[in-house]
Amino acid sequence: MPTKLETSDKKQLKQDLPDIRPGDTVKIHQKIKEKDKERIQIFEGQVIARKHGKGITSTITVRKAISGVGVEKIFPVHSPIIDKIEIIKRGKAKRAKLYYLREAKGKRAKLKKEEAITE
Repeated sequence: MPTKLETSDKKQLKQDLPDIRPGDTVKIHQKIKEKDKERIQIFEGQVIARKHGKGITSTITVRKAISGVGVEKIFPVHSPIIDKIEIIKRGKAKRAKLYYLREAKGKRAKLKKEEAITE
């Protein structure tokens, strides 16, 4: 018998999420509130980590370089602020956490492409 906590968590889980893995290049559409208006801001970057499994607390760390400065954001995957997540391309990663990309420059910072996306 599921507990009340498990039941309430299941209601809040998003069903339309793609299979996000480290190495993927993703576009995250995030809702931003400014005074009384709401707009969508897109953050495009490479997933360097996925933490806390597939449950309600799961997060992904996305990294991109803006004018030579690396920017990382941690997104709670099931947050109501996240409008949608698109996978742009898949990267072939041999490890679960790609923290080494923080120091990598040039050719070392690139991941090999994975075969075509099957969706």
